[in-house]
Amino acid sequence: MGDSFGQVFRITTWGESHGGGVGVVIDGCPAGLELDVADIQAELDRRRPGQSSITTQRKEADTAHVLSGVFEGRTMGTAISIMVWNEDARPAAYDHLKDVYRPSHADFTYERKYGMRDWQGGGRSSARETVGRVAGGAVARKLLATLAGIETLAWVSRVHHIVAHIEPADVTARAVEANIVRCPDALAAQAMIERVEQARKAGDSVGGVVSAVVRHCPVGLGEPVFDKLTADLAKGLMSLPATRGVEFGLGFAAVELTGAQHNDAFECVGGQIRPASNRSGGIQGGISNGQDIVLRVAFKPTATINHPQQTVTRDGTPVELQAKGRHDPCVLPRAVPMVEAMINLVLADHLLRTVTHRDLEHLADHYRKHRA
Repeated sequence: MGDSFGQVFRITTWGESHGGGVGVVIDGCPAGLELDVADIQAELDRRRPGQSSITTQRKEADTAHVLSGVFEGRTMGTAISIMVWNEDARPAAYDHLKDVYRPSHADFTYERKYGMRDWQGGGRSSARETVGRVAGGAVARKLLATLAGIETLAWVSRVHHIVAHIEPADVTARAVEANIVRCPDALAAQAMIERVEQARKAGDSVGGVVSAVVRHCPVGLGEPVFDKLTADLAKGLMSLPATRGVEFGLGFAAVELTGAQHNDAFECVGGQIRPASNRSGGIQGGISNGQDIVLRVAFKPTATINHPQQTVTRDGTPVELQAKGRHDPCVLPRAVPMVEAMINLVLADHLLRTVTHRDLEHLADHYRKHRA
């Protein structure tokens, strides 16, 4: 079953959209990491529904309950279990979908694979499942910051045809959180908000792109051949609901260049060898090279829309569907913490694969001295 992710730092998420609750079990987190429930809650608050006029109006507090693995503010090295209750589930709102396949949704494929499906909000195919990922990602974020000073930051860089114009090096967390669409380009952000509102009022949806940068990543994360850092990041990010593509560095734009134009030459500065440019996006040969990791994730328009569509029932009868319920007209604003979470989960896993438990305290001490 595909409910688990990672090798050394490993998460297993559980729960359905309109069940009793959702959550995550985290295995492999080293003992002694300072961890407060506030670290987890801060990330869940960024992901939760109902936070603005351009997100689903489902009202969930998404309060994190740490059930195990943390004692007196520190991790114990045992499994960390985190639970969030579903408080505003309305399964009856989906009664009209019991025998109907929603276009471009998981209804048809889930039922054909398993012989049954959860039609109450989509069950495990719902973005509600990402609560567990974001909670697990919050622990990974704390681990990465403590051991190596790694910082991950994502933002909305495109909604439909509207593109933000800002360099990854210039993006700050404050600018990202300054508006409800989570775009650090203020002018583009306003246009994006207006476009999402327009789609919402029309009962439609729009997609876009979330960009991300990882700062202070050390050299050496990633393993050949099948566990390349690019490969594991792509898998993690593509497992998020509504994703359609991931690109690193210049990405698909690289096909317009020659090798001489695209290659990152090396230089030696202060006795340190490093790439002089970053067209590769911080990863070469599947291994981090010490530069900022730069990537982008494309998200399709939300599949469930309040707009007339042609479909069929389970017995093949043609019907017109106009879905009801509470849905995001654009997944991008809430996808930002999800993207950060998946990146942090992958990096935490690879960091712990690179070092032994005996090395962890030395690594943390080295980072603290370097930071000082």
